[in-house]
Amino acid sequence: MRLRDEPPDVQVVGYRARVDEHAALLLAEDGRVTTERLDPDTELSYTLGERHCAGAVDDDRHFQCDNDSAPYCPEHTDIWPCARCTGECNKPLDTCDEEHAVYLAAFAPDVIKVGVTRSWRLETRLREQGADRAAHLRTVADGRIARQFEADIATELGDRVRVPTKISGFDQSVDADWWASLCERYDPLSTYDFEYGLSLSDRPMAETLATGTVRGTKGRVAVLENNGSVYAVDLRQLVGYELTDGGTDRDLQSSLGAFG
Repeated sequence: MRLRDEPPDVQVVGYRARVDEHAALLLAEDGRVTTERLDPDTELSYTLGERHCAGAVDDDRHFQCDNDSAPYCPEHTDIWPCARCTGECNKPLDTCDEEHAVYLAAFAPDVIKVGVTRSWRLETRLREQGADRAAHLRTVADGRIARQFEADIATELGDRVRVPTKISGFDQSVDADWWASLCERYDPLSTYDFEYGLSLSDRPMAETLATGTVRGTKGRVAVLENNGSVYAVDLRQLVGYELTDGGTDRDLQSSLGAFG
């Protein structure tokens, strides 16, 4: 058995959603960070071991942390000052002074949220979240103004969507009439329609595993096929786990599609 003060063979220390680059898990081994790409048809064969803090990553270097908290302990948790900002602030970040976009992100079949991002990152941010449809509502001079608009709209539409809610609509499309009525109401500057190539006939089951054939990724969720069943894996839930080669042998719930 490995002693806790020895570095793990391999640990998941982060992930990357598919936007301009390939989706990937970030793996640390002997203080170095490598990527495990999550391209469609990639075969993953890892068993999950202990889970503890993922430490810190600096470019391709990893700094180990043995604290039990996962995915990160308080020492390695960044507190983003904008997380709950409503525009009543002194613009604490340099990026607050950049031009911002206010947007709506829609998730199948009829879930919506308002959000803000720097205008040059708009499409990237939407893909990072796995949005199915989106609407660019307006462009404003800085982040504080954007947060004020967001706070006003959030009282009606909300400003966050949980990953399990997103997964529940992976096998569906956005309700076209519902989306059209939202666009008519908010009169966006432009709209987006995203495809992720998952081609799911049934809802995938939420599971935490790293064994199976990658069907694709959507936001921070990877869709894996394992023994005829399809699973949706929140990549953040893998961060902090130690990995060993060889697929999992634990019992997994089988989808109805496995018996078709």
